[in-house]
Amino acid sequence: MSEAFESFGRVAPPVYRGMSADAAMAAFGAGSIASGSLLAYGNGRSYGDTCLNPTGAMIDMRGLNRIISLDSDTGEVEVEGGVMLSALIDHAIPFGYFPAVVPGTRFVTIGGAIANDVHGKNHHRRGTFGCHVDSLVLLRSNGNRLVCSRTQNSALFSATIGGMGLTGLIVSARIRLMKVSSPDVVERVTPFPSLGAYFDVAEQADSQNEYAVAWIDQLATGRGAGRGLLLTGNHADASSVVKASGKLGFGVPFTPPFTVLNQPFLKAFNGAYRWAKGRKSGQHLSGYRSFFFPLDGVRNWNRLYGPRGLHQHQSVIPFEAARRALPAMLTATHRAAQGSFLTVLKRFGDVTSPGLLSFPRPGYTLTLDFPHRGSRTLELLAELDRITVDAGGAVNPYKDARMGEDVFAASFPNWRDLEAQRDPAFSSGFWQRTAGRLPPQQKHVPQAAE
Repeated sequence: MSEAFESFGRVAPPVYRGMSADAAMAAFGAGSIASGSLLAYGNGRSYGDTCLNPTGAMIDMRGLNRIISLDSDTGEVEVEGGVMLSALIDHAIPFGYFPAVVPGTRFVTIGGAIANDVHGKNHHRRGTFGCHVDSLVLLRSNGNRLVCSRTQNSALFSATIGGMGLTGLIVSARIRLMKVSSPDVVERVTPFPSLGAYFDVAEQADSQNEYAVAWIDQLATGRGAGRGLLLTGNHADASSVVKASGKLGFGVPFTPPFTVLNQPFLKAFNGAYRWAKGRKSGQHLSGYRSFFFPLDGVRNWNRLYGPRGLHQHQSVIPFEAARRALPAMLTATHRAAQGSFLTVLKRFGDVTSPGLLSFPRPGYTLTLDFPHRGSRTLELLAELDRITVDAGGAVNPYKDARMGEDVFAASFPNWRDLEAQRDPAFSSGFWQRTAGRLPPQQKHVPQAAE
């Protein structure tokens, strides 16, 4: 295959070596696959290099795209690993179901959603995507096809959820969907003047709503520092349905020679966004696509960051440190004169994921993104890492393209448990530059013993 396999951030170099899922499955068990030579590829929506294997080949999973069954009584659906979340949503809505957890884009594969254990705007109620996976079929490079669940091959089940694709191919999965009267959402927009004001109402907002997320005006300083909008929502009743267009909105047809997301643009955008959303203060009906996936309406929006790509930094800060650490992170961005295009703050709850290396944990999660401007951007990201780790928090791997092994180990001290379950034929750029530089203390579980 000559296709370029890219990550969404486009900072890491693309990989050009690839094969279809059918070809890979046919080759497994033949004994000709080298250690660390493969990695499954969904739709490339991870921002860094967790979805790329620069020293090997990519397995394109998008050909495994069948929705096998949906039980209209229980909401359990069985799908192949390459099914797009968008296809699953379209299939489930006529039956009155919706995924219990969705990330910020519907253009991810189900296998990718499991491998990254993605979260959404309702972690406080539903946890992560992996919380709703009943079982999965995992194909290891030695040809073993294993059914994994909480009671069967449970160690591999736990390692695969949030395991960044390192345990083998997720061939299919059984997932429990959520019964809804309507996929659309009754949204309420509440402005707040500061981070302190947001913290004062965030827990109550979670307790009263299925969904809650805050947008922060990251460029605001002085008395306006930390101001933003709290967006809460609940599924509408059956009579309240917004007709969704089957078409995507406008797209970015090419990558400009430089980032257009400079300070004047970002100030104008933040002002326009705050005005447009703020004028809807109070309650209104929102279509599910605009509520859950607002950026999906702009095709290839990542090209706006220019040829050097973008870095996204997502951290989670424990509750007890949030009022100190999160303002410090925003101050660091101001000091570095770096503007974030879209700055999002959410509150994670205490719903525990079955995933071994799941990112969400109780606390507040802040997401910032920056055009890659070389060393000064990397220095800022390192400072954000330091604040996060010092606060007892963690940095999200599947949003990352440059964290050091020490930050990874501090964020996921149990990483060796995943290494013990990793399929020896699977690796990634992220794993090589983090876990690969840390001292191993456990060896692989022999595949023959599984």
